[in-house]
Amino acid sequence: MSRQNYTFTSESVSEGHPDKVCDRISDAILDALLAEDPLARVACETFATTDRVVIGGEIGLTDQDKLHDYMQRIPDIARACIRDIGYEQDKFHWETCEITNLLHEQSAHIAQGVTGERGDEGAGDQGIMFGYATNETPEMMPAPILYSHAVLKRLAEARKSGAEPQLGPDAKSQFSVRYENGKPVGVTSVVLSHQHLDPSLSSDDIRAIAEPYIREVLPEGWLSNETEWWVNPTGTFVIGGPDGDAGLTGRKIIVDTYGGAAPHGGGAFSGKDPSKVDRSAAYAARYLAKNIVAAGMAEKATVQLSYAIGVAKPLSIYVDTFGTAEVDPAAIERAIPKVMDLTPRGIRTHLDLNKPIYERTAAYGHFGRAADADGGFSWEKTDLADALGREV
Repeated sequence: MSRQNYTFTSESVSEGHPDKVCDRISDAILDALLAEDPLARVACETFATTDRVVIGGEIGLTDQDKLHDYMQRIPDIARACIRDIGYEQDKFHWETCEITNLLHEQSAHIAQGVTGERGDEGAGDQGIMFGYATNETPEMMPAPILYSHAVLKRLAEARKSGAEPQLGPDAKSQFSVRYENGKPVGVTSVVLSHQHLDPSLSSDDIRAIAEPYIREVLPEGWLSNETEWWVNPTGTFVIGGPDGDAGLTGRKIIVDTYGGAAPHGGGAFSGKDPSKVDRSAAYAARYLAKNIVAAGMAEKATVQLSYAIGVAKPLSIYVDTFGTAEVDPAAIERAIPKVMDLTPRGIRTHLDLNKPIYERTAAYGHFGRAADADGGFSWEKTDLADALGREV
């Protein structure tokens, strides 16, 4: 029996965090290429530091003769991302920072593992991917990471709308959530570090700005007189973003997923096209876990998938329902491949992933978001629950 009474903590970072700036640029480049070539192969990494952005990795296009034309667009894509995030600092400004593009053609040896006789067959790499869902929130996400994301997203909206002009783009949040009988009931501590533009603002000033938004986002009654508040605990936070700390694509994989409440296979998402199972199979695993919970088979579920490079079908499927299942987890494992093709092509087809839908995932989590009309966050749908239930 798992513990029922405990406190669990998760953190999030804003779109202006140095690592998230890099995730955003990598995914924006991916989207630009998929918009022109749905079968584009992209593995794009971004590094950012004071007044400089370096982009590297590889691209494979259906028509490689167009590669040069795409390369010319890369700096403008990066600048547009930095501008939208809001960086106009002396040492990191969207208009003046130096952009170095080192992207190149995809390795033929990697390409041969992905493309078979019928085209696009094998997994783009070996690895293990996990998906998780829980009924503790309507979004079927763990509460600590869900609300850590939600607060930063709300503060970013207030900053960009002009409602809170003193806030800068860089921020981090962290909530410690108290559980009773396995359900979240309150917040024991709030941690928020938020960049501000006026050096004279104190920690108390930042709390006065942020607290109404935190209270707006959290469920009623979750904050009490016993809740500890740590807002800008180091004091002044004016120098932010890549000028304050270097950033790199793929360094926030726990923030991107379940906040530490579930296992992680280790592969990052941003900058990778959906032939890379690091991304597409992790989305599929979340989709399956969410539909298991939505079907009422379990209160929470973890799904693990494993792959080998160049091999289409998953090597294994594992389901853990933490003792909350109404059915045998082994029966769920047997049912999964009957209701969804888990080859890379099958996942992309089922979830319609060959679209420019990834830039929006780069901040505030890849999971727990509402599915968009244009196909974004399709892995958050629960349209497989009935079929999965019937098969089990």
